[in-house]
Amino acid sequence: MVDLHIYDVIKRPVITEKSTVQADDLNQYVFEVDQAANKIQIKEAIEVIFDVDVLKVRTMVQPAKRGRRGRNWYVRSKQWKKAIITLAEGEEIDLFNP
Repeated sequence: MVDLHIYDVIKRPVITEKSTVQADDLNQYVFEVDQAANKIQIKEAIEVIFDVDVLKVRTMVQPAKRGRRGRNWYVRSKQWKKAIITLAEGEEIDLFNP
């Protein structure tokens, strides 16, 4: 287990059409997190930074995307880790709601 500061765990929110629908309908928020962070560290960071009650944390590693120009392959985007945070009923993160 890597010792990360809580502000090093969360890198950025992921705001897409799908994540906006999840936030509105399912009370779930999506963040890019550090690859070395585990679910316990992610939960603690979200609870401390945003002062909310986290019910569940789901994580997944998004693979690098490759591109091709002629015969040559290259990496278009690097591998990153995504966390989907489910909050308790009535809780919300104002960062996602304008």
